[in-house]
Amino acid sequence: MPTATASAYDQLTARLHDRAVVDSIGTLLSWDQETKMPPKASGYRAKQLAMMSRMEHERATDPALGDLLAACAEDSDVQGDPVKATNVREARKDYDRATKLPTELVVEMTETSSLAMDAWKTARAKSDFKEFQPWLEKHVALNRRKAECYGIPEGGELYDALLEDYETGMRAAQVESLFKPLRERLTPLIAAIADKPAIENAADGRACPIPVQREFLNEIAGALGYDLDGGRLDPTTHPFCQTMGPKDVRITTRYDANNFLDALQTTLHEAGHAMYEQGLETDTYFGEPRATAASLGIHESQSRMWENQVGRSEAFWAWALPIAKKHFSAAMDGLTVESLHRSSNIVKPHFIRVESDEATYNLHIMLRFDIERLMLSGDLAVADVPAWWNDRMKTDLGLDVPDDRRGCLQDVHWSMGAMGYFPTYTLGNLYCGQFWDTVNAELPNLDASFAAGDFAPLLAWLRDKVHTPGRTYAPQDLCERVTGKPLSHEPLCNYLESKLTEMYNL
Repeated sequence: MPTATASAYDQLTARLHDRAVVDSIGTLLSWDQETKMPPKASGYRAKQLAMMSRMEHERATDPALGDLLAACAEDSDVQGDPVKATNVREARKDYDRATKLPTELVVEMTETSSLAMDAWKTARAKSDFKEFQPWLEKHVALNRRKAECYGIPEGGELYDALLEDYETGMRAAQVESLFKPLRERLTPLIAAIADKPAIENAADGRACPIPVQREFLNEIAGALGYDLDGGRLDPTTHPFCQTMGPKDVRITTRYDANNFLDALQTTLHEAGHAMYEQGLETDTYFGEPRATAASLGIHESQSRMWENQVGRSEAFWAWALPIAKKHFSAAMDGLTVESLHRSSNIVKPHFIRVESDEATYNLHIMLRFDIERLMLSGDLAVADVPAWWNDRMKTDLGLDVPDDRRGCLQDVHWSMGAMGYFPTYTLGNLYCGQFWDTVNAELPNLDASFAAGDFAPLLAWLRDKVHTPGRTYAPQDLCERVTGKPLSHEPLCNYLESKLTEMYNL
């Protein structure tokens, strides 16, 4: 704890570190709930998480923290240091937002999230939306209260107040303006591919035991740059990455014993998140804004780059196929670099977002974004979500949703009460496309590096340009600083059109 003789800045960072420790304990409890916790423990786990959220929020809103922030803002030595100035500026933003939320609302949202997550798992298993409906209605009501506490930005809407938690500076209207031209470019591309002969998934039906897949994935993730001495890989229903603290960044995946590509692509995605977290300098600045992610959109840009631009490339398979053969032996017979490259880039509309290809994925996000805005505004009743969802899936992807499990119950986010989160997935794809253009211009030999199993040049570039700055820059400012251009749909569309035109002979 800070002492009476410590400077205001030292006292501030001590409080930020203390708050981060409390938050990390809650994160560890959440990770356990998704990976190891016995089902009957869910009720008490909700109380544990609620207690941790209360303790964290009390620290986040302590008036003494506000006094220290005010003192630091007047200290010329602090303001003259870029790292310290960033910490004070961003900590002030966090404090101002946190103090707008009553502690009891934060606690209620945390406890509801834990209980709703358990209810969602049951409802999803039964494919029964009505069983989850009361929980989603409660989450919508709580999120309305939360947004009202934050306040609607000038000229904006309730949704903007929630989106700010995940993507600083972004507004729903701007998201819509980015999504519209993206949809207009993707729709004819997907339609053109649908008229072409389907590409066979050469990996499908090849028996690859899950314990062997785990060994294979650990080797691949470690080679990319994920530090497994400061992390671990575990199975779960809905894969994620979570940071428990310095040198403890954990990822999860899901397995299909007859299609090793599913776990591979999921693991590459989560490893991308983890490598970002491991590059945030938490050893030095744990708990300080300087060592936290710029936004969820920037975070997603890192996971998507390693999953898609790297993991779906021909150069990647030139390196990875021999490793797969070493682990899976006869199961890899007949597979080639070309067949795996093509299998990794199949475009086919799918009911499930996380199993969707690069081209159709963003249409899933647009659907969820629109539903959240409508629920929050009251223009869509929660009871009508399944019908609205199913109609949109038919319109956008030509799919008849067979049940709620493969429809509106597929994602964990609404059970967590996370509204405003979904747009960051496509924003991440857009950031990624723009970063990818720039890194290839600056590092023109990446394909040769990947084929040789050398991913260090890409990781070093990302560390320098994206990871190390943390929250020094707002996400859109970071994008423009790195690429020289404001965020746009065009680089992602150009990348997809170029690759898939060749792949499908369009």
